[in-house]
Amino acid sequence: MADGTRARQREQTRRTLLAESRKLFAAHGYGAVRLAEIVRAAGVTKGALYHHFDSKSALFKAVLGQVHEEVGAKVAATADAEDGPWEQFTAGCRAFLLASTDPDVQQIMLIDGPAVLGWTLWRALDEGASARHLAEALGALIDAGILDPQPVEPLTHLLSGAMNEAALWLAATDDPRALDDAWAAFSRLLQGLVA
Repeated sequence: MADGTRARQREQTRRTLLAESRKLFAAHGYGAVRLAEIVRAAGVTKGALYHHFDSKSALFKAVLGQVHEEVGAKVAATADAEDGPWEQFTAGCRAFLLASTDPDVQQIMLIDGPAVLGWTLWRALDEGASARHLAEALGALIDAGILDPQPVEPLTHLLSGAMNEAALWLAATDDPRALDDAWAAFSRLLQGLVA
């Protein structure tokens, strides 16, 4: 019984650290947040933090992983609400761009993510969170005859790169029409793929 209680307490501490650090990273950016602020907000000691995460960047990586998973879940849910494969695909793409306009997502996933973890690790997390779904959707479009038969892997990377670049641009602009403009341009790009 005592082991189960300790395990639950450890898991609760980990969840609290993730939640509080996420709020701080989103509000102030990774570079402006000190570990002392995180442990104070979480109500734990630095030792408790280091029990779960060996560094501030490891904690940030876990937060970024959560954000990637949540964005992926929103994209999948939006796509799944549509009927046909093309409608699912385009709804999912638009949902990704829409999610990338959230200021917290922008700060954690698009601004600090590549800067803190480096481009290679950030790309690996992004691919793990979304590339598989994108490849599956493209494969379904090819199988349905909506797209011409072609290798899925390079197409996945090209479209993922286009969406990520659009998301990075959205994070850097104050233009209130940016999302609509990005979606219009991306829609035209997607229409060019239709068989």
